[in-house]
Amino acid sequence: MSMPSWVYWAGLYDSKFEAYCAVMWVEGDKRIYGKTPPQEVELYRTNRGKFGVRFK
Repeated sequence: MSMPSWVYWAGLYDSKFEAYCAVMWVEGDKRIYGKTPPQEVELYRTNRGKFGVRFK
């Protein structure tokens, strides 16, 4: 069985706080992931200093 690939949340944020709020929303919104909650949700930082959210 292969490892699931990352799903990148649309949009990048200027602050880590804004991205963290998006993480909390992804974890709490069942419409996004259906019946199976994400195994892992994380913040990442781009080379240009913006923050993003990804999950698998």
